[in-house]
Amino acid sequence: MSAKVTVIDHPLIQHKLTLMRQTQTSTAKFRQLLKEIGMLLAYEVTRDLPLKYEQIETPIAKMNAPMLAAEKNMVIISIMRAGQGLLDSILELIPSARVGHIGLYRDPTTRMAIEYYFKVPQDIEQRDVLVVDPMLATGNSAVAAVDRLKEVNPKSIKFLCLLAAPEGLKHFHEQHPDVQIYTAAVDERLDEHGYIVPGLGDAGDRLYGTM
Repeated sequence: MSAKVTVIDHPLIQHKLTLMRQTQTSTAKFRQLLKEIGMLLAYEVTRDLPLKYEQIETPIAKMNAPMLAAEKNMVIISIMRAGQGLLDSILELIPSARVGHIGLYRDPTTRMAIEYYFKVPQDIEQRDVLVVDPMLATGNSAVAAVDRLKEVNPKSIKFLCLLAAPEGLKHFHEQHPDVQIYTAAVDERLDEHGYIVPGLGDAGDRLYGTM
């Protein structure tokens, strides 16, 4: 496994991921589990956020207490539409973060990512970016999203997904070896249709009940 891939294997995450994988899991339950896992993943991804110290007053005494130094400097970029599930959960933890969206769909023949929407904060050059999408399968969407983001030159980029395939990781880091990937699991392979095996199906369809 590449040093640029962090597998977050916390027992709570792995348990909830197993529930998400199951065919019988309802749309409502899938959505709730993705929210819960998203918050747990965000806890790990934000481990290196810088702190500053400010004087506060507790009911007992004054103290210099740690607070986030760069909460408002973060931008969460959702690859639509499935990325919304992770975005919403991370915003619960970091409500002051800015938000951007990249709309991509996969051409059914070529499996290449086609962009249809791009909106990010104007001052993104001064901000750290976390790109979120539940699935890193072929890697085409992730590569296209980071290609586009590098055109606007953010301070840094990380990529967060729920599941990844070895083929997608390889493709992504051939194009963007500098970007750290965080994921809950690396599955076996892709099938002939470009879906992750064993995977959990189409995350967007399961999230929004459009199977």
